[in-house]
Amino acid sequence: MSGSVFMKVALAIAFLATWAQLVLGAPLASLEKRDVFVPPVLYPHAGTVWTKGQRHNVTWDTSDAPVNITNKIGTIFLRKGDLTTPLILASGFNILDGRIEVTVPWVLPGSDYSVVCTCPSLA
Repeated sequence: MSGSVFMKVALAIAFLATWAQLVLGAPLASLEKRDVFVPPVLYPHAGTVWTKGQRHNVTWDTSDAPVNITNKIGTIFLRKGDLTTPLILASGFNILDGRIEVTVPWVLPGSDYSVVCTCPSLA
């Protein structure tokens, strides 16, 4: 069977399976409500200057945390402007702790860096 014919058959089967689920009223997937907590960072704040190698406490406000957080394991990412970089400053901590010490990494000089603290829901 050629690749093109195989792809058409696979798509037809997928379409028919989805259609059958809709017609029969079966759920397509089990979805649960998940709370993702992205607390406001208190420090560092605008105007804070960090130097490579220094250690600082990143602090955030936990007073508005959802009651049922799906995942309490936090991660702190470095942002440059509006882009969240893949640079992780800290991970594996309890998001409800409200602070974690990080070591300032080497990055290009700039005044538009910030951090984002999050605990993404587990899939």
